[in-house]
Amino acid sequence: MPLLSIVVPAYNESNTIHLILDKVKSVDLISGYQKEVIIVDDCSSDNTYDVVQEYLESNKDLNIKLIRHDFNKGKGAALHTGIECADGDITVIQDADLEYDPNEYNILLEPFIKGVADVVYGSRFMGGNPHRILFFWHSIGNKFLTFLSNMFTNLNLTDMETCYKMFNTKILKSLNLKENRFGFEPEVTAKISRVTGIRIYEVGISYYGRTFEEGKKISWKDGFRAIYCILKYNLFSRG
Repeated sequence: MPLLSIVVPAYNESNTIHLILDKVKSVDLISGYQKEVIIVDDCSSDNTYDVVQEYLESNKDLNIKLIRHDFNKGKGAALHTGIECADGDITVIQDADLEYDPNEYNILLEPFIKGVADVVYGSRFMGGNPHRILFFWHSIGNKFLTFLSNMFTNLNLTDMETCYKMFNTKILKSLNLKENRFGFEPEVTAKISRVTGIRIYEVGISYYGRTFEEGKKISWKDGFRAIYCILKYNLFSRG
């Protein structure tokens, strides 16, 4: 049976993580794909770990690996841990909040099943799916970062910063990923673009963004870090 590894970095997501796990559990994947859920609790200061433990005990039919960092390392570090533990043929990134809909895994899977893709990005800026209207300057920032990244990678992505990235697991594990925080997105994009013969696709997805009051964590500082990472991993540190 083909296996999809779903890597979920989590930090202080006790209010929503059981809801996203319910959504993951309810998805029927196409072409016989089974699910492996890898949750990496990045040393949450709330009871995220306990909530997942309870969920695991009452949902034994869902294949869940639960890992906890001894100290807070950042989202990128949590992703590194999850990717290292992935056993699936394909790996997808899933945030622990409710901004992205697991029911759309099959949209991302289709190019893999057709045998045309090694990587698929889910774009919030293409297609006719619903998008919550929130922050103007965030959308401008995302488009600027994507444009800057595209200049160096020579890709024509519309949403480099999207959470929903799906990879051939062997290719993903072959990358020497280093960024421990939100620099993961530009770093993985830069490095995946240099893989010989790589086939990258983009599909439209929906987006149910949340406000800072609802728990959104990314800040303007992370935007500047993203610019730094685009320059670093495309120009100065290509290994």
